[in-house]
Amino acid sequence: MPSLHELYDEANQLKDEGRNDEAIAKLQDIVGQDATYALAHAALAVVLGKVGRHEDAIRHAKQVCQLEPQDPFSYTALSITYQRAFAGTKQPDYIQLAEQAMAQSHMIRTAH
Repeated sequence: MPSLHELYDEANQLKDEGRNDEAIAKLQDIVGQDATYALAHAALAVVLGKVGRHEDAIRHAKQVCQLEPQDPFSYTALSITYQRAFAGTKQPDYIQLAEQAMAQSHMIRTAH
């Protein structure tokens, strides 16, 4: 049985090949086995956003922030996820949420 790291590498390959549904399934399998696997949640946020599943993408991006609360990139990625959700839905709330996430990223960076 492949390790979670090997499954993650396979999912990334699928994502790179544009096989988004297969990548999503593999990444969901990973977080099903280990809900603390932040990289898989981050990858899910990206791929789910690409296929227009913005609420799911945001949920996974938020999970990364919960798992890695001191990593400014987690909040930068959340901000980008919100921006992509806005681009896909035109819901203005996403812009404010994107700005808040970016502000959190800056706060963490300046605190270090």
